[in-house]
Amino acid sequence: MNVAYKVAAGLGAEGALFLDHINRRYVSGFPSTDGACLCYEGGVALFLDMRYALAAENAALGDEVRVIRCENGLMEAVKSFVAERGFKKLIIESTAVTVESFEGLKSDMPAVEFLPVKNICGEARQIKTAGEIACIRKAQSITDKCFAHILGFIKEGLTEREVAAEMEYYMKKNGADGLAFDTIAVSGKKSALPHGVPGDELLTVNGFFTMDFGASYGGYCSDMTRTVVLGKADDRMRHIYATVLEAQRRAIAAIREGASSKAVDAAARDHIYAEGYEGYFGHSLGHSLGLEIHEAPNCSPRTDSVLRAGMLMTAEPGIYIEGLGGVRIEDLVIVTENGCENLTRSPKNLIEL
Repeated sequence: MNVAYKVAAGLGAEGALFLDHINRRYVSGFPSTDGACLCYEGGVALFLDMRYALAAENAALGDEVRVIRCENGLMEAVKSFVAERGFKKLIIESTAVTVESFEGLKSDMPAVEFLPVKNICGEARQIKTAGEIACIRKAQSITDKCFAHILGFIKEGLTEREVAAEMEYYMKKNGADGLAFDTIAVSGKKSALPHGVPGDELLTVNGFFTMDFGASYGGYCSDMTRTVVLGKADDRMRHIYATVLEAQRRAIAAIREGASSKAVDAAARDHIYAEGYEGYFGHSLGHSLGLEIHEAPNCSPRTDSVLRAGMLMTAEPGIYIEGLGGVRIEDLVIVTENGCENLTRSPKNLIEL
């Protein structure tokens, strides 16, 4: 019994209908920017037009997935399939359906009750399968290789945008099927912006340079941050860097099955605050990822989830000081019964270029 249908059956519905590309890919195994997917007792019906249907039919999606070509439009195909089986109640993903789409479904199929449900596949997506982990391992391997490459590329006179472009080109050239998210590469005072956008500013000499980047492989994301110094770091910069590095070490040591996500965050945050930087770590310690770069659960002061074996979590503490710059160090780990496995291989010592 597929996960989505199990949720639907528990709510007295005959199936779960997905229109968004993330959940559609999760339940069918096939990527497409348009289409629909219906999980029901008989399996998974994947509705695609001529842009994708042939590729899906030739893909190894498994016996459970049936590709249905939409010759006369997507909704007409879904409507016909639902009517043939006499379905009266379907659940839909409330976080991924617009009001317009919801109203359109009700108008197209007035005999069907559509029940919005939040995170239909959310619980299942938190624990990664062996196949998902293999894709994430590969994505992270590409990301690590990119960091090694970019250390030899960075030099005085380059702009943030040039470094970001080189990183993105390298990842795609070396096996990534895309970027996990828009690359962050910010230098000097801009490194105090956790989500700063690379611009035409020249890299700041004797200042922090933060790079947050990730590859996508098989649709699955990696995520990594490293902060380096172009030139030499002064004593204050060294103390900030050492504080963040120790905070991350403590957080990773706290990650294990059964751990509280709030407690893992506190392991890093308490150290940063104790070193005199209270108020300078303004985001959560980390998050899960998979088909999306940000997935549940989070490790933050505001959430208290229980970590379970098979979850992927980032550990990315930071200190950001306006007018000076910022440091963030991020690794990606798999939660295990006795701790965690770190997938990130890149060095974390303070690197001066």
